[in-house]
Amino acid sequence: MDLDDQFRRFFGTSDIDTLTPAAMAGGIEHMRVELGLETDPGRRFALWSMLHMLGAAPDLDIAFKNPAERDAARNFMDMLDRVGPEQ
Repeated sequence: MDLDDQFRRFFGTSDIDTLTPAAMAGGIEHMRVELGLETDPGRRFALWSMLHMLGAAPDLDIAFKNPAERDAARNFMDMLDRVGPEQ
């Protein structure tokens, strides 16, 4: 999964800084719907990760029924916390 390709797919551009609030909300809603329909664990994790970085991810208990997948998501969140905000 290429991040720029995914942004173009959901938002119509790879430069999300140029999006209007309505376009951002529409892309996020599209991603959330696709997350709910996706059956491949890797793709689900990638979609959830993108949503998390955009501040729009569903809670772990909702997104991941499998405890190992929830643990992986927690580890991802911890890793992002350790890295901190982009400079």
